[in-house]
Amino acid sequence: QVQLVQSWGGSVQAGGSLRLSCVVSGRSLRAYTTAWFLQAPGKEGDFVAAMRASRGHTYYSDSVKGRFTISRDNAKNTVFLSMNDLKPDDTAIYYCAAGMGVILSNVRNGGAYNYWGQGTQVTVSA
Repeated sequence: QVQLVQSWGGSVQAGGSLRLSCVVSGRSLRAYTTAWFLQAPGKEGDFVAAMRASRGHTYYSDSVKGRFTISRDNAKNTVFLSMNDLKPDDTAIYYCAAGMGVILSNVRNGGAYNYWGQGTQVTVSA
């Protein structure tokens, strides 16, 4: 059974940095496209970043491009989201996700992912 367990998030001031991690158990991380999504208060979930299984190509939402980086450590079966220059608008619950056979056109679609972490709160104060 595949499980995704996320690290704690945190609270930072605007301009600060955080790194989230997500440990995938049950199968090798190499088999999955992995992604991060967020849900801000009162809003629908949004795509943040993804890394495809095959060649590790990465994709980002326009709002985080240049500030956030998705990466993974295959040996530790762990996915990371490094967040720099955080803004108050980044405040949200962040979820990691993993899916097999996610085609390119679906990497930003939460419905394409089979497994989800428990979510972690990130709060950015002005």
